[in-house]
Amino acid sequence: MATHHLTDPVNLAGRRAPSRVLFGPHETNLGRKRAISDRHAAYYAARAAGGAGIIVTETASVTADDWPYERAPLAADCGPGWAAVVAACRPHGTLVLAGLGHVGGQGSTAYSQQPLWAPSRVADAATRELPAELEQPEIDAIVAGFAAGAAAAVHAGADGVELDAGVYSLLRQFQSGLTNQRGDRYGTDRLAFTREVIEAVRAEIGRERILALRMSCDERAPWAGVTPDQAAEQVAALAGDVDLLVVVTAGPYATAAYRPDFHTAPQFNRDLTARMREAAAGTPVVLQGSVVDPAAAQRALDDGVADLVEMTRAQIAEPRLVSLVRAGTPERARPCILCNQVCQVRDNRNPIVSCVGEPASGHETEDAAVEGSDAEAHDVLVVGGGPAGLEAARVLALRGHRVELAERTGRLGGAARDAAVGPGRDRMALLTNWLEAECRRLGVEIRTGVTVTPDDLDGREAILATGSRPRPPLFSQALDARAVLTGGLEALPAGEIVVDDPVGGPIGVAVAEWLAAGGRSVRLVTPDPVAGTQLSRTGDLAPANTRLQQAGVGRELRSLLRGVGGSTSSAAEGAPDGAAAGPAPHGHAVLEDVWTGARREIPCDVLVDCGPRLPEESLYLARPGTPRAGDAVAPRTLYEAVLEGRRRALEVAAGKARPQKVALNKP
Repeated sequence: MATHHLTDPVNLAGRRAPSRVLFGPHETNLGRKRAISDRHAAYYAARAAGGAGIIVTETASVTADDWPYERAPLAADCGPGWAAVVAACRPHGTLVLAGLGHVGGQGSTAYSQQPLWAPSRVADAATRELPAELEQPEIDAIVAGFAAGAAAAVHAGADGVELDAGVYSLLRQFQSGLTNQRGDRYGTDRLAFTREVIEAVRAEIGRERILALRMSCDERAPWAGVTPDQAAEQVAALAGDVDLLVVVTAGPYATAAYRPDFHTAPQFNRDLTARMREAAAGTPVVLQGSVVDPAAAQRALDDGVADLVEMTRAQIAEPRLVSLVRAGTPERARPCILCNQVCQVRDNRNPIVSCVGEPASGHETEDAAVEGSDAEAHDVLVVGGGPAGLEAARVLALRGHRVELAERTGRLGGAARDAAVGPGRDRMALLTNWLEAECRRLGVEIRTGVTVTPDDLDGREAILATGSRPRPPLFSQALDARAVLTGGLEALPAGEIVVDDPVGGPIGVAVAEWLAAGGRSVRLVTPDPVAGTQLSRTGDLAPANTRLQQAGVGRELRSLLRGVGGSTSSAAEGAPDGAAAGPAPHGHAVLEDVWTGARREIPCDVLVDCGPRLPEESLYLARPGTPRAGDAVAPRTLYEAVLEGRRRALEVAAGKARPQKVALNKP
């Protein structure tokens, strides 16, 4: 079997891609109305310059009544935008495929104010909205819409199109018994609609352009959905009509399985893709599914799993990825930690796509150049070795400044490293490790175990990235979550553990999972109707609650912590079903129902506080006006820490460092 390298070219339909790495379609919110914008063009051009072999543009709806999210592209409006993307990517040799699709019954009526259309009257699992059943005139109109979109892509100079039969797609809905319950020919032959679309599109683009198909080959709903066995038959039937097949996982009951976070192991589609490649009988196949490590991606090619790899999130994190691999320096590539925090933007807030480690992603049209040399080099002290401080030091060093970084503790990484515990979450340390390695490579003088005093700031340019401190505990018995994580399980007292999570964010869930994995009996208290409510933004809400249930973590929902005390005979009352068994309680916590005000007691020997922290601002208060970044301003997320560390560094480099309010959506 011939072995190909990631950076080797590949020929498809007579066209030559410069590498075997694909940048796949995804929501960006970069559009202007429903058109592909100049921001799209700059976003894709950065990945083309970085060596991407094929770029598939954000999937465009082929009919106007299909409007799945506010800034969803519409193929009829995308011609000029597609042409701009082609022009921006052509100098780098990257092939551009226009993404075409229709989300059918998984859409939204909020923007179109028209009914949803689907193969059958089956309510969507997420929205619960009942679609209308497509009749022949509507089917013909959608097929014609695919053909018109393909014609517009050809006119724009695209190298081909990709048809979406993935997680959010009408094509998949026709192919699946979950959503296709028709009695006509589209029901007896569930591939009939897909064949009609492929035939119509091929008639428009010809054989000299690429026709790719993104296809769900496991809906994760074996009672009626597409299973790998069925998908292998479907692939065998369709592969000869397309030039490229992208194998994906997920369906309406498992949408989070398409691009899951770090709790799912990278390259989870390897076995499925290998099987579909065999069924495809010679049609090139793409491995998709958390492919973020170049070495692992290369192994997939070496092992014959696929012919190409899709590394979308990896190239959001590091646009230069392929170029760095080609140069023999893959370690220079900023890692993707699979957090989904700001790259997953199918969200009614319309956030712009970006990356916690590379906040310039999605903002390529703005002047935020990091590399370069300033006319005058400065000596700059960065106080704090967390993500904000490390990024500030890295950027200053890239700009040619002499940088000293002082960290009070004995290790770098700050809260991000402390939180990198438990399955999957250890990936968070990859980013801080990379930041540290880049700082050392660039000659930053790093000193740990050093406490900087106000006097040390006198007469020096400095950036404060001093992080956060625990808030005063509501109850004296409470242990700070970060202190618990750094202290380790063995440092905790015995007995029942209560994790109080008034925020509903990832920390409370992560701490509860980590404690349960260590064999402790744990209850998670939240005022929300579901644990970890903010995890809906990353796609981890349902998976997180599943993991908590499987781990035996008791979830005390719609509850406020009102007190802790000694042993009580009623301590065991109100224990949730499925709570892990533990020793007889010696203490209790008092909870109050957020709706009724009713109080109850649960066993509690150890209380862990996952509430918000406060900025560590003692240095700033002593020297007000000193530039500061990240949690030292207000404890938030990894994204804001890196973003503000970069901003303060660029301000210092430009001689503009001063307290100021800057919109968070601009790097």
